[in-house]
Amino acid sequence: MRILAIDTALDSCAACIATDESDALLAEEAMILARGHAEALLPLVERVVARIEGGFESLDRVAVTVGPGSYTGLRVGLSAARAIGLATGIPVVGVTTLSALLAPLLATNGEGLIVAAIDARHGSVYLQAMSLTEGVIVPPSLVALEEAASLIAARATLVGSGAPALSAIMAARGFETVVASTAAPEIAWVASLGLLADPAQALPRPLYLRGADATPQDHARIARR
Repeated sequence: MRILAIDTALDSCAACIATDESDALLAEEAMILARGHAEALLPLVERVVARIEGGFESLDRVAVTVGPGSYTGLRVGLSAARAIGLATGIPVVGVTTLSALLAPLLATNGEGLIVAAIDARHGSVYLQAMSLTEGVIVPPSLVALEEAASLIAARATLVGSGAPALSAIMAARGFETVVASTAAPEIAWVASLGLLADPAQALPRPLYLRGADATPQDHARIARR
């Protein structure tokens, strides 16, 4: 199986093509990008696909990060993935950003608690915690940093943009932590998880753990008759 993976959920714009026959990527490109995903993604995907024999017609599946992340970035990535899936007639699967952050640590650390924490601003993080022995300890959640520290309350390896702030709070409480990385997910792991995903279950729908900041202005509404 040949898969195109796309990630625009956080401060990265990335795509790669992988297969289930080898760990080596067939093509890959990524750039650090806080803004401008809409302009950068499609040219980037076209460059990546142009490097493989058969182009878009050789793909069997598309994987895309579904969040949590920025609203704009998620919409760009999901729209592109769905369009490619529709044009080529292949399934599109969603991979959560938190899972993509956790995957490499779970693959290399046989023991201990692994925590993904993405900075959600306003003193909060998008959080998920897992271990190989106990499975999901904390499901994907939006919580304040103090609450996140209380939910974990154990020695842990942290990953994600929110890891340093969470590590500092946990250290103040006497818990030992290691910050493994603060970067966006590696696109190769988005592809790996996409290869394993069930298209009937891993739907390409945005995972919004936080509601929209904008709210309707009731006083400006026109009364219904």
